[in-house]
Amino acid sequence: MIGTGGDNGGMSGPIHLRASVVIPATELSWRFSRSSGPGGQHVNTSSTAAELSFDLAGSPSVPEPLKQRALARLAGRLVNGVITIRAEEHRSQLRNREAARTRLGALLTEATAPPPKTRRPTKPSRGMQERRLENKRRRSDIKRTRSRRYDD
Repeated sequence: MIGTGGDNGGMSGPIHLRASVVIPATELSWRFSRSSGPGGQHVNTSSTAAELSFDLAGSPSVPEPLKQRALARLAGRLVNGVITIRAEEHRSQLRNREAARTRLGALLTEATAPPPKTRRPTKPSRGMQERRLENKRRRSDIKRTRSRRYDD
């Protein structure tokens, strides 16, 4: 029913997070089980659901600052520092493996991204404020003259 595998026989390569950070396939562990949902008799006989686990806390390939950032951002999804992705949307085990790898890569890339730059509030220039008020006065005059014309 459930198959396991630390190294998957070279079926999937490493996951690239950044130009300098690569997670080798040896750090990924796979489990396979039967998928739920439609598929007829095929569902009852094959282990197509793929479960990918990655020990983020114990990984030597992720640099410490990125690891700390990812651990903080993914705290709700981690169990003892391990993140698990389950893919069962395809009928083929191979496609589910690829889906799980893609989702893990996207999740880790997002979690290790640098925080956005803090916004520094700016003040509009004096000339800009004056132009804005002048335009408002002009529009106001135009609308006032319109309403007077119809009153007569």
